[in-house]
Amino acid sequence: MTTVISLLDQMGGTLMFLQKILRTIFFKKLKTHEIFEQIWKVTVDSFPTTAMAGFFVGAIMTVQFGLQLKEFGALGYLGALATSGTFREIGPLLIAFMLSGKVGAFTSAELGTMKVTEQIDAVRCLGADPLQEIIVPRFIGIIVASFFLLAAGLAMSVFGGILMGELFAGVNYEEYLRHVPLIVSPISILTGLVKCGTFALVLATICTYQGYTTFGGAKGVGRSVVTTAVTTMICIVVMDWMTSFIGDILLTIIRGYRP
Repeated sequence: MTTVISLLDQMGGTLMFLQKILRTIFFKKLKTHEIFEQIWKVTVDSFPTTAMAGFFVGAIMTVQFGLQLKEFGALGYLGALATSGTFREIGPLLIAFMLSGKVGAFTSAELGTMKVTEQIDAVRCLGADPLQEIIVPRFIGIIVASFFLLAAGLAMSVFGGILMGELFAGVNYEEYLRHVPLIVSPISILTGLVKCGTFALVLATICTYQGYTTFGGAKGVGRSVVTTAVTTMICIVVMDWMTSFIGDILLTIIRGYRP
């Protein structure tokens, strides 16, 4: 019972914190230079990891689809299926996990350290709003940077798939890319973008909330980092299911009204 109450308390606190952030974004003046600095920082710090992971994910998807398609003599569709799976599902999920383990934990630790050393209280004592000065730039930075990282990861996944298609299945790059426009539709790209934005919103909210509400000194900072990592992983998987489920329903409705 205590665990359930604690979980509900965390959920309610996180949602109320998100409400405060959105109110700050829409009704207060933003620190534009701080936002661009955070976007640049998150993108540069995470780009090598994301690009490498994207490359190997594309290669893995190509191998897995290649094993099945080879039995049916349909290797011509290898690139289209591997790219579609990566764009719709694996790519956004990969970026979210990369940001969760790297940016989310770092942001939580950074804000948590600022909280337990009373730096955030000092900002408030100077008459400034910590949400406006510290939290919002990091919040927006994570969300915006996730789209740049998604583009980089997906591009590298295509290169990884092309390379592995040539080495593993003997499919040259022209054949690999030939059927991609047939399967990778605008809906596939939109699905990936929606998932990416949803995951980034969840990650940015949780890591900033956990860091901002840290207490208990160095031990509390460690607790916040662990809580951020575990909570974001669970929430990302749940939101992945929810977006896929809702997306399928909406797509069915749209197709039902199509003349």
